Parts: sequence; structure tokens; C-alpha cells
Amino acid sequence: MSDTQITVALPSLLHRLERAQVGMAKQLSLEHDCTLKRVRRSRNWQLIGTAPSIDAFLNAFKSSSASERCFLCTKIEAVLCQHQDKLEPFEDKLVRLLKATPEMTLNELMAQTQCTMTQARQARFSVEEEW
Repeated sequence: MSDTQITVALPSLLHRLERAQVGMAKQLSLEHDCTLKRVRRSRNWQLIGTAPSIDAFLNAFKSSSASERCFLCTKIEAVLCQHQDKLEPFEDKLVRLLKATPEMTLNELMAQTQCTMTQARQARFSVEEEW
């Protein structure tokens, strides 16, 4: 579920950040399995990757960057807010759904989340162990 690619639009990135910061961001993106590149021949850039890899890139960029609230950070945070469900591990999502609606059957859980019977049973067992 979390393997879908997310694209973060970064218009006029070089006008908002220094060239050295953009170079550092490109290196960090490669280290965290993301791609930071220009959109064709325009001045616009985009960051492409999975939600967990973009989140890891954001944390690394924040720790290495001097300004905490830079343009790049705010744009990435805005997009990640829309994809919070992809940041949560799939097993945790199943457990959360079962805790929210304990009367849900395994078939309903499988239909709603497209999980396997084994995953649904493991989530059910972990919820019952907590109670």
C-alpha cells in the first residue's frame, strides 16, 4: 500500500533556495530513494518517491539545513499531510481499524483494506491480546 509514488511540486526551487542547498537536497534525495529533478526545461522542480522515503528525506534535510522553515520543507510537509495513511505501517492500520470498529468481521476487513486472510487474523489476534 505504501509503495505508490508521490510527487511534490516545487515551483521556482532555485529562486527560493541557494544552489548549494539544492545540490545537497539532490544528494540527500538519492540517499533516501527519492528523485529531485527539474520538470523538463522549466524552472520548476519535483520530488518523487514513496511516502516513507520522502519523510526520511525531509527529516534528513531538516537536520542538515540551517533554516527549519524553508520553502522545501513546507512544500513537502503539505503533501505528506495529504498522505498520512501511507506513512503508517499496514499492520498498524489494520489494528487501528479493528480497534475503531471491534465488531468488524475478517471478511469486511479484507474487503475494506485488500489484505490477506493471514494479515487480518494477525491483526485480530494482536487486538485481542491487548484487551
